[in-house]
Amino acid sequence: MKKIFFCLVILVAFISSTLAQKKYSYPFQDPSLPIEKRVTDLVSRLTLEEKVAQMLNVTPAIDRLGIPAYDWWNECLHGVARTSFKVTSYPQAIGMAATFDINAMQTMGDYTAEEGRAIYNESMRNNNHKRYLGLTYWTPNINIFRDPRWGRGQETYGEDPYLTATLAKSFVKGLQGNDPKYLKAAGCAKHYAIHSGPEPSRHVFDVNVSDHDLWDTYLPAFHELVVNAKVAGVMCAYNAYAGQPCCGSDRLMIKILRDDWKFSGYVTSDCGAIDDFWQRHKTSPDAETASTDAVLHGTDVECGNVTYKSLVKAVQDKKLSEKEIDVSLKRLFTIRFRLGMFDPPEMVKYAQIPITALENQPHKDHALKMARESIVLLRNQNNLLPLSKSIKKIAVLGPNADNANTQLGNYNGQPSAVTTVLQGIKDKLKNTEIFYSGATNFADTTQPDFTRLIDSMKDADVLIYIGGISPRLEGEEMRVSQQGFSGGDRTTIALPSVQTNFLKALKETGKPVVFVMMTGSAIAIPWEAENIPAILNAWYGGQAAGAAVADILFGDYNSSGRLPVTFYKTDSDLPSFEDYSMANRTYRYFKGEALYPFGFGLSYTTFNYSNLKLSKTTAGKNETIQAEAIVSNTGKYKGDEVVQLYITHQAVDNAPIIALKSFKRITLSPGQSQKISFTVTPDLLKLIDAGGNSVFTPGKVKIFIGGSSPGKRSEELGATKASEAIVTLK
Repeated sequence: MKKIFFCLVILVAFISSTLAQKKYSYPFQDPSLPIEKRVTDLVSRLTLEEKVAQMLNVTPAIDRLGIPAYDWWNECLHGVARTSFKVTSYPQAIGMAATFDINAMQTMGDYTAEEGRAIYNESMRNNNHKRYLGLTYWTPNINIFRDPRWGRGQETYGEDPYLTATLAKSFVKGLQGNDPKYLKAAGCAKHYAIHSGPEPSRHVFDVNVSDHDLWDTYLPAFHELVVNAKVAGVMCAYNAYAGQPCCGSDRLMIKILRDDWKFSGYVTSDCGAIDDFWQRHKTSPDAETASTDAVLHGTDVECGNVTYKSLVKAVQDKKLSEKEIDVSLKRLFTIRFRLGMFDPPEMVKYAQIPITALENQPHKDHALKMARESIVLLRNQNNLLPLSKSIKKIAVLGPNADNANTQLGNYNGQPSAVTTVLQGIKDKLKNTEIFYSGATNFADTTQPDFTRLIDSMKDADVLIYIGGISPRLEGEEMRVSQQGFSGGDRTTIALPSVQTNFLKALKETGKPVVFVMMTGSAIAIPWEAENIPAILNAWYGGQAAGAAVADILFGDYNSSGRLPVTFYKTDSDLPSFEDYSMANRTYRYFKGEALYPFGFGLSYTTFNYSNLKLSKTTAGKNETIQAEAIVSNTGKYKGDEVVQLYITHQAVDNAPIIALKSFKRITLSPGQSQKISFTVTPDLLKLIDAGGNSVFTPGKVKIFIGGSSPGKRSEELGATKASEAIVTLK
């Protein structure tokens, strides 16, 4: 061992000596110099035209300096996306949020960056600089899923600011890596800010929200990623805020992002957003003025079109200076240097990742783990689930039973293999007869006759219908003509009537019926919630969704997902889609009764909460409280519990009705108990006032620890009653 170590020392010394002796044409090429000096040197050597060309997402090579071409645009929402390589596909973002699993999110980010690096390294070896091969990923989407009709809500981590911030921070930490010098990949927090539909009007609408809602709901996740996770990039949104396009907002881009939060990374526009300045928002008369406005507000890259080419003339016309252009150039090249793009591969550990990292076994195993953890058991009347593996005949039905495209969501990569629910059940039950039919489409407006189909499966022992909706119906600014869907959004949250009608026909057979929903958003299923004995929400679960569903249906995994959004009963529960006020929105402010509450999810076992203890029952504005409780598995199955801590301020105007402040995911065997402790910091006890300030508000605060958001409805559905205690703030 000593001999091997000695040889390694000699090798490292030799490489270092070789690099030190190497002659460089320019200082920016010397990896021994600080990045800031290298960037300054490089930018000083560029012409104005070269600088401006580097501010488009598709940047040309600068051959005279040995600068390769680069495309900033890449995506990795739930695995590397849109690449021609076969990659691992994890559950859609909303499904990953349902895991409430901080560690799994960080691992997923790390594995995604590993596959992204493998693709980048291979592409550089082949001198391929096309789109979707780079290391600057425009992920994660941390907009708040304020309204279930928004088609892109599936790309988010749900409706809660704390959950969104916590999971996004873990993802970014995994994605960007832990090397002190180099980024593994570069994350990007989007869409900054106050952006969540409607899709058809996203290029024109002007959002005006109260300062309370801005700081209480819309900005916390961005603050967490910029200030604490040190995310490399931010994408500014299409819409306007308070009369200015987001990419040209004095308050968002200059005051908050750069001045208050001290963000030093790069900002990219959403694709085509600079055109919106002068073509749709009408805040600028032409492309030159729009480009100037965006750059002076700190938008460093224009994605999509070539409006920024007018910056050359803008400098010539003295609308901005070349030094102001240099500010953006330095931010952009700093990111590329931090990614090791100008250093010898032997110096960058991430540059050693081989193409064989794609779809390796740990990555595929993790996709299955997250798919299992994401599935939410909404109903299990008379313990119908788990099903026996000795069942003689099963009918597997529905438009999502054998639909790989639905499982992969949007902004997705393409894996080598996708296990659908039909295939997952077949793999699970080798000796069971399986009848399969697509049965219905997603949203047929006709009233088909199901008599012949029902008759053909009359000898089945159980009927499993896999329905819901599809990312071909909800998503980003898309053309959809189906009833109930428009422009990527939904015009109703109700399950399409053709599916409810078919489920009614199945129930009339008298046979056990299981309903598995795939969706990227909350679906209103009031009839099903009362009449179908077993309901699973499986989201768009990625490549392993079918195997995960089968594991839960037949008891090889105990369901443990929790809802990251409120499932409402009806459209009438929702305010206007265009209204960005948080009044009566999400579990934090909704005054009605949910169909399925935020944080809810059943298990095959039972958990009990007891002995809630607080370190103090009165607290000043700078005091921390320790909260602990005993969680016990009182049932017959091993299972995961998501222990959730909520706070409510009593008799305080404008305060959330209740708010998630911490959570921990634990595993308990039957009869096992575990003490769970939470640290309630002063910041968690503060409220946002009408002016947007975080303030300490004296009064009584109730602290809950349980397995769901607390309340009568959660208990009616089978959630364990939360433990609670009161603290007086003085």
